[in-house]
Amino acid sequence: MSFRRVVVTGTSVITSLGHDVSDVWQKVCSGQSGIRPVERFDCSEFAVRIGGEIPDFDASAHLSIGRREVRRIDRFGQFALAAAQHAITQAGIDLSAGDPARYGSIVGSGIGGLEEIESQHRLMFDRGPDRVSALMMSKLIINAASGLISVQWGLKGPGTAVATACASGTSAVGEAFHKIRMGLCDVMVTGGSEAALTPIGLAGFTRMKALSRRNESPAEASRPFDCNRDGFVLAEGAGILILEELGFARARGAEILGEVVGFGLSADATHMTSPDPEGGGAARAMQAALLDAELNAEQVDYISAHATGTPLGDRAESAAVRRVFGEKTESTPVSSTKGQLGHQLGASGAMESVFCLQAIRHNTIPPTLNLDNVDEQCQLDHVTRDARETPVDVALNNSFGFGGHNACVIFRRFDEAL
Repeated sequence: MSFRRVVVTGTSVITSLGHDVSDVWQKVCSGQSGIRPVERFDCSEFAVRIGGEIPDFDASAHLSIGRREVRRIDRFGQFALAAAQHAITQAGIDLSAGDPARYGSIVGSGIGGLEEIESQHRLMFDRGPDRVSALMMSKLIINAASGLISVQWGLKGPGTAVATACASGTSAVGEAFHKIRMGLCDVMVTGGSEAALTPIGLAGFTRMKALSRRNESPAEASRPFDCNRDGFVLAEGAGILILEELGFARARGAEILGEVVGFGLSADATHMTSPDPEGGGAARAMQAALLDAELNAEQVDYISAHATGTPLGDRAESAAVRRVFGEKTESTPVSSTKGQLGHQLGASGAMESVFCLQAIRHNTIPPTLNLDNVDEQCQLDHVTRDARETPVDVALNNSFGFGGHNACVIFRRFDEAL
């Protein structure tokens, strides 16, 4: 069976370092940090008081809808809509033209409208059940982001959401890729969005002992693969990509940013929060993506690691990379942008997919911030203090989530002759 080729024509990110892909990319490559003290709510009594917060975000400034409509959407939905608007604009695509049944949306989120759940729960106990908003359920559901995008642009093709914890964004991109490749649609708006940096979100991850407690040095808190890491930094944001069938993109004269060539999924089947310590599940996902792309490990030029900065997670991923790449491990560059941006949970894989495309376009691998002393069990070809300029034709993006969900997607430099 011959598969259709799938290309990327638009990308966008909403991050703690900004909302413009080129600007954020430059900041990430120069080692700037978006981690700072949390200001959106009072966390003075919290054990953890830092995060990858997006300051002064006003969705109405990004969208052609008024403030009243914006208030009817949870923060994670606002991020998704704003990012989608930017990505669609960059792609230069008119989604009102053509057959809307050939256009779809798949957006992932690990938690969905946590802020709405929290505020309405508080309202119910303070003022009674009759004061709960009639909009609550439509705001908090995980598929709200995908649904809002479909409604906003009239997309009547495949529409769904993915909830595989921190693998959600990558899973969404991979599922959208397969929908186009199999001929079910021509265009997909896809990615991930998350806004779990709320009081209950921060408290919950703190109680799990998952978060870094470096409150006095926020920029140094997220330390992927470092022997002194003490957990991840909770962050918020969104990443959206526009995927198109190659012939469709070519016919409208679109600029092609890269090609999606492989997608792999697996489950650890080990524990709800701890990864397979041997990296078996992560390795199977990487191998599945390589098989799907008809590539071998020797052809991968860059691994965008999940690398949250947790002791168990980083070691498991390192073991997985060594299992898959063997002797090539020592010469395959690895880095994680979570050192700069923190961990956006279900949005992280989508944002990192955007950065994989940037790495390919600029032949540059971003550094892993704060990786000063590599854990002896995490020995890989790490890109540390400075960005590395090197040819990047193929990039592998890893995402692993609670529940043992693993997702990997592979991007390649677009070559008309292939």
